[in-house]
Amino acid sequence: MAYPNAIEVCRAELFTKEVELRDRYPQALVDKVLRVREMYNWFIANPDGTDREFVAEVCQRHGIHRTTAYSDLAVVKSLLPMLGSASRDFHRWRTNEMLIATYKMAEKRKDSKTMERAATAYGKLNRVDLEDEQAIPLDQILWQPFTATDDPRVLGIEPIPNIQSKIDAMIEKYRRETIDIEDIEYEEVDLELDSLFPDTTNPSEDGSEESLL
Repeated sequence: MAYPNAIEVCRAELFTKEVELRDRYPQALVDKVLRVREMYNWFIANPDGTDREFVAEVCQRHGIHRTTAYSDLAVVKSLLPMLGSASRDFHRWRTNEMLIATYKMAEKRKDSKTMERAATAYGKLNRVDLEDEQAIPLDQILWQPFTATDDPRVLGIEPIPNIQSKIDAMIEKYRRETIDIEDIEYEEVDLELDSLFPDTTNPSEDGSEESLL
């Protein structure tokens, strides 16, 4: 029996409840997902951690072989787009905290030069020197073209074979079962427009017709 791809499972089920994982996957794969989840959080808390530190940590926590640990590392690295964003946010937050602490210490010592440098670094890190992005004017917003289609494959759904015959069969079935339903054909409506709106033209004195409107 072939196991599902561990990377795809971890990407889709990284934070799924353990009981649900055990209902869906073999025990070995569930254990791997749980280890990857735990070491994912370890990377968040230690964004500067090395591969060697990762392997040593997961081996110590779970008592697994180094080969399995490196396999877990490969899975975690496949999730690095998510980790990279979280790591940058973590580093930015930690740098802000350090700059604020430096500024406060310099302020207590009345060290204006250090205060200025800390404030400059803080502003540069948080890009406060840049202008706020302006909203795009309405007349410059490009409209999104849409093409109408009845093909469900554009949504990744395969069409039902002989769908029209199945629709006709369902209509016929419910028509037989529900005798109170009656089909009504379209009929032209006679509004008697000639009597409601008589001729609005009158002959002029020279014999030609002249509109009253």
